[in-house]
Amino acid sequence: MIGLISATAAGAAARDRLAAAWPDRTRVYEGPAGEAVRAAFAECDRLVCFLATGATVRLLAPLLGDKAADPGVVCVDEGGRFAVSLVGGHGGGANELAYEVAELLGAEPVVTTATDAVGLAGLDTLGLPVEGAVAAVSRALLDGEPVALEAESAWPLPPVPFAGQGAYTVRLTDRDVQAGPQEVLLRPPSLVVGVGASKGAPVEEVLGLIGEALREAGLSVRSVAELATVDAKSEEPGIVAAAERLGVPLVTYPADELAAVSVPNPSDAPLAAVGTPSVAEAAALRRGGELLVPKRKSAARPAMATCAVVRRPGRGRLAVVGLGPGARDLLTPRAAAELRRASVLVGLDQYVDQIRDLIRPGTLVLESGLGAEEERARTAVAQARKGHAVALIGSGDAGVYAMASPALAEASDDIDVIGVPGVTAALAAGAILGAPLGHDHVSISLSDLHTPWEVIERRVRAAAEADIVVTFYNPRSRGRDWQLPKALAVLAEHREPGTPVGVVRNASRPDESARLTTLAGLDPATVDMMTVVTVGNTATRDIAGRMVTPRGYRWQHAPEGAR
Repeated sequence: MIGLISATAAGAAARDRLAAAWPDRTRVYEGPAGEAVRAAFAECDRLVCFLATGATVRLLAPLLGDKAADPGVVCVDEGGRFAVSLVGGHGGGANELAYEVAELLGAEPVVTTATDAVGLAGLDTLGLPVEGAVAAVSRALLDGEPVALEAESAWPLPPVPFAGQGAYTVRLTDRDVQAGPQEVLLRPPSLVVGVGASKGAPVEEVLGLIGEALREAGLSVRSVAELATVDAKSEEPGIVAAAERLGVPLVTYPADELAAVSVPNPSDAPLAAVGTPSVAEAAALRRGGELLVPKRKSAARPAMATCAVVRRPGRGRLAVVGLGPGARDLLTPRAAAELRRASVLVGLDQYVDQIRDLIRPGTLVLESGLGAEEERARTAVAQARKGHAVALIGSGDAGVYAMASPALAEASDDIDVIGVPGVTAALAAGAILGAPLGHDHVSISLSDLHTPWEVIERRVRAAAEADIVVTFYNPRSRGRDWQLPKALAVLAEHREPGTPVGVVRNASRPDESARLTTLAGLDPATVDMMTVVTVGNTATRDIAGRMVTPRGYRWQHAPEGAR
């Protein structure tokens, strides 16, 4: 929960904007600022104070204890110009909150954490439990000293400029080891604990068994990703409470699925009780992995709990990211976040240039020229299969005439794939022209490099006969100069010569140009590959120089009062 505190009318107005935008995330604290800050500090995990920074510091000072446990605090000035990450930038989530608050209020985020200030991913922001000399190793990274990564398994980490060797080390391990004086341990969520229990098994017995199994195997409890069991035990109090205390989800499977899992230690007892010869081992192994701890029983007599431990390999992560049509403010926040998260970036060189300032130090950039789409897709999938966090970029929306389809054609279920939508060229051009896409519309690429012209022409004809607004992508190049005239001729068989046509070149970019013409008046020679051509239907109109396709057709000729 985010506590909101203000002391003035202006602060209260900005506070109420946050409260309205985040009704389920925020709580407003009324009354004197000192009392409100004390109450919110005790009850919330983050605070936004609409106060001067000096006043906020004085109010917070007596309350601060452990930076690992204190809430993060963001301070917003009276004019709403700045959202300052004041306390708990990483551990308390204040840095992230400052960006969110700034975006919502139209303010400037102020983040002074050293790693964030220079674009480095903080070791305590990688999404994994961290132990050891975090400050010392972070300082070494900031000072450009070599920091080695020792990964005992592949894991999709965000970018950090690691070296092959160095006096400082970051070790990725799920083993129960202690960090050295110049070492940081990252704990990947690689362990799955399968659990079985008799009815009424105490939570202490379940937790004691899990802890003992992990200790004897030399494994860290901080790398436990989930507890797993059979559906019939999904509400068993001892198992549910054990997952809650460990802070991990409880995952359950149907008995017939577990019965199909090959295990080393099946038993007749669970088969009779819940319909599968194995619960602990089968649940741990259900999604694959290496069995590190075979089924073992608790020490109680009679034993009421069993467990098994499996290590799952890290899965690579492929984010297919749409960059939008070109303007930075049309790049979505989600796309920007994925670019910062990726340790490997794959893309067309000119698209990489667009977002090069967003690439974090340590990111491996694999760029290539035009015409290598399939190769880029194969490269991105191959990098993800090595366990990396990969971003494959494309313009507009990655799923529209872009990289998503060739990438997904290469990918199998051995990696995680995340699609990040973007603003398409058709949408950007439509917004510039007016509202040409107000009713049914279709996008058609006129490039016959991958699609036979006969298929393209059939689609154009179908759109013409159905009276659908058409946006042409890839309309004309030096080597393909006859396709656009042919497509326009097909449309002209079903539409009047005066049908509005919008022509937009480099939509949303500095050299953007746009014009409104007609089906008869369009000169195909003025169109190139950077242009989007939108042809209206029989209802599309030129209204005050804007291209408009009405949302409904019936109101066009209705009396004013009947609309």
